[in-house]
This record gives sequence, C-alpha cells and structure tokens, in this order.
Amino acid sequence: MTSQIDASKTSQQVRRRWLVLAIICAAELLVVLDNTIVNVALPTMGVQLQSSFSGLQWVVDAYTLSFAGLLLAFGHLGDRFGRRRVMSIGLVGIAAMSVAGAFAADLGQVIAARAAMGVFAAAVFPATLALIINIFTDVKERALAIAAWTAMAGFAIAIGPSAGGFLLQHFSWHSVFWINVPVALVVLVGVLVAVPESKASHVGRFDSVGLVLSLVGVTGLVWAIIEAPHLGWLSTISVVFYVLSALVLVVFVWWELRNPSPILDMRLFRIRRFSLPALAIGVAYFSMFGFLFMITQYFQGVMELSPLEFGVHTLPFAASIAVGAPVATVLAQRIGTTALIVTGLVIMSSGMLIAGQTKVDTPYFGPVLLSMVLMGLGLAIVQGPATESIMSSVMLDEAGAGSAVNDTTREIGGTLGVAVLGSIMASIYTTSVKPVVDAVPDTLMNPDQKNFARETVISVIEIVKSPTPALFESAKADLILNLKTFALEGFQLASYVTVGASILCAVAVAVFLPWSPSSGDSVLLVPGRSTRDETH
Repeated sequence: MTSQIDASKTSQQVRRRWLVLAIICAAELLVVLDNTIVNVALPTMGVQLQSSFSGLQWVVDAYTLSFAGLLLAFGHLGDRFGRRRVMSIGLVGIAAMSVAGAFAADLGQVIAARAAMGVFAAAVFPATLALIINIFTDVKERALAIAAWTAMAGFAIAIGPSAGGFLLQHFSWHSVFWINVPVALVVLVGVLVAVPESKASHVGRFDSVGLVLSLVGVTGLVWAIIEAPHLGWLSTISVVFYVLSALVLVVFVWWELRNPSPILDMRLFRIRRFSLPALAIGVAYFSMFGFLFMITQYFQGVMELSPLEFGVHTLPFAASIAVGAPVATVLAQRIGTTALIVTGLVIMSSGMLIAGQTKVDTPYFGPVLLSMVLMGLGLAIVQGPATESIMSSVMLDEAGAGSAVNDTTREIGGTLGVAVLGSIMASIYTTSVKPVVDAVPDTLMNPDQKNFARETVISVIEIVKSPTPALFESAKADLILNLKTFALEGFQLASYVTVGASILCAVAVAVFLPWSPSSGDSVLLVPGRSTRDETH
C-alpha cells in the first residue's frame, strides 16, 4: 500500500514538473516571438513611416540590445531575489510596453517601446533556463527538458513570421504588439499558480559597475556598426566609437576578473565545455539573426511577397529548427557535443553559401528553400547540445547567471548579426543604387521617394504601386530590377562573412573541445562555488 502511495506521489510530481516546463516554455515563446514577429512588419513600417534602412535595423536591435545588455543583470537578480519573482515582473512589463508599442505614432516611439520590451524580456529569459536546471535534477530528464526548451525557440521562429503575416493581412502593423498582451497575461497566471520559486542560497554584492561598462561597450559598438554605411566605415566618428567601445570592453574584462562578485564570471570561460559552446551559439545566432533580417528584404522587396506569403515561405526554415533541436540534444548524450556542434556549424555555413548565390530570378523551390532548411537544421544541431553543455558546466547557485551568459551570447551574436550583416548589405546597396536613383527625373520620383529608394530595397513595394505613364514603364522595370540586383549583391557579400565566421568557429571547436562525451573540463575548475540551491 505504501509503495502504491509513493508511486502515485512520484507520478504526480513528474506530471507537475512537465506542466511547469510547459509554462516556462510558454514564457520563452513570448520572448523569442518578440524577436521574430516584428521582422514581418518591417517593410510595412518602413513604407508607412518612411524609415531608413538603419531605422529598420534599430527596430530589431533596440530590443535585442537592451535584452542582451541586461540578461546578466537579471540573471543575478533572479539568483538573488527569486527567479519566479523576477520572471513575473518581466511578464507584466512586456505586456505594458507592448501596449505602448501598439499606440506608437512614429519610428522613434516604436524603437523606444521595443527597447523597453527588451528590458523586461531580459527579466524573463534567464529565469526560464535556470528554473529548468533546478527543477529537473535527473540527467536524462534535464536533457529532455533542455531539448524542449531549445525546440520552443524553433517553434517561435515558425509561428512568428506566419502569425505576423496573418495579423498584417487583416490589421495594421500595430497588431504585432497587441498580440503580446494576452499571451503575457496568460503565462503570468500560469507562473504564479504552478511554478515554484527558487533562488541561490548565497549571493555576492551586485556588480553595478560591470553592468554599466558592458552596456556602454556593447551599445557603442553596435551603434557604430549600424550607422557606418551612412557615416562611413572609416570615418572619424566611426573609428572613435570603435576604439572607445573596445577600450570600455577591455576595462569591463579587467574589472570582472578582479571583482569578487562579477556580473560575468570570466573564470567560467576557462571551462572549455562552457566557453566553446558559448562561442558556437554566438556565431550561430550572428548568422541566424542576420539571415532573418536580410531574407525579410529578399522575400518582400525582391520576390514582392505579401507579409502572410513571407511567413508561409519561412516555415521550412523554422520547422527544421523545431525538429532538429530536440533530436540533436538527445544525440549529444550518445556521440558527444563536439561532433554535433562542428556538424551544425558546417551545415549552417553551407546553407548560407547557397543563399548567397541567389539571383533575382532564382526559384524558391530549389536553392532558396534548400538554403533555409540547411540554415535551420544547422542552427538546431548547434544550439541544443551547446546549451546543455553550458548549463552542465555551472553550479546550481549560478544557474541564473549561467543561463544569462548562455542567453547573452545568443543575443549579442544576434544583435551583431543584424548590425554587421545588415550594414554590409546596406553599404553595397546604397553605394550602387545612388547614381541610378539620382538619374530618375523628379517628375517620376519626388525627393522623399528617392531617399527611400536609396535606403532599402523595400522601396520596390511602393515603386510597383505608384502610377507611371506608359512611356516610362520600361524604365521603371529597369529601375526595379537594378534595386533588386544591388540588394542581392549586398546579400552575397554578407553571406560570405557568415560562412567564414561559421567555418572558423567549427575549426576552433574541433581542435579545442574534447570529442569524448564524458571527457573534458569539470565545474570544479571554478573554485569556491556552492552547489546548493533553494527551491520551494
């Protein structure tokens, strides 16, 4: 009888753990959805708000930059004050700032709302993985839970463009903000009702100096990269920002190495099973976010698809992530993390190489579809095993901080991907397009239309719609073809950058990360850390 009661209690505990996992994954879905759903709305925003290319970059990067910059801080705050508590505050904030974004009337207000949403998303995201690590103590269960967590990112990418496309098909771009509100509130109720509170048993002094240094250094560098196509890559102001940002980041590393309670424990990077997978995730998200940003321009500016059609066309990319992530995490338990990370990076680079060969008349069913599947599959193969390796390298007391480092590498990689790859594409495009657009008579394009055409290939949407005398239809068609061709030339150069970064990272992982599933560094390389954690 006692054994039956014990078995019943165990079964209830198992079901409760997986229920909690579902709620946590729903919170993750909300955060990742905010990263993807807005991409579909960029062309519509660009047309209605007459935004520059860098303005559209900031709509994306305002969120990811504030998100990345504060992940470490909120990871530590969750360890200190309770992960569920910090997550709940974040969910309330996302809902409130989404309302602000929905009422935004110009690009500046949109960017401000996105930045504020990123702040509160940073409160939610580290807590998701930290809670999973503390709730699932069994090694196999934890691997499956992390696999579900990584698969949810793929699912969010899958429904993000499609959901955004559906909303834009029936409503204005403001709807991509409204959709967050009910989701955030439902998840908040689930968190308060079912998710147990957990926090570290011992925490040090909060590292406010490290937080400020990291924010200043990363923000300055990203700003310089995004504005480089307009200011000049080697202009005085760009070079000054490069140098100052680099100096601030050097001071940040120096400070963190000497601080007894750093916001980013640099000693973790001595652990190869932590540092190399973190590098791989950063490079993978650099490629993915840059790819998503550029393919938005391609599908809507070059292929002239509607937002809903764009969302549907990206489903193979997302589906390959959703399917590949959990499978890769489970395989890593058998054949090792290194083999899968190297394989994933090589597959990603091959997908981006194929994508870079896309021409205006390249069919979707062929190279374009293949490149998306390879990119998605490569990302899935990298992120699941890499995340499991990172989180297995930290103590329970550092679960929030470790999760924040894992998430920070993703977001900084993604932010730099949009900034660097978007700016490369913009530089090639604007330089090539300027003389062509300047030659168009003012009677056919007014100065505002010309400025928009010089900034982004999304201007094709408006050019196609604008009435043109029959005499100039041929010239209009040539202009549209030139705009599309120059955009794809920028896409090609940017793709080569991602290929090079992925291959170099794959070589580094292959050489320095142990290939055996059981060999490698131990968490004990980070001395003086408690393994205790409080969960109740």
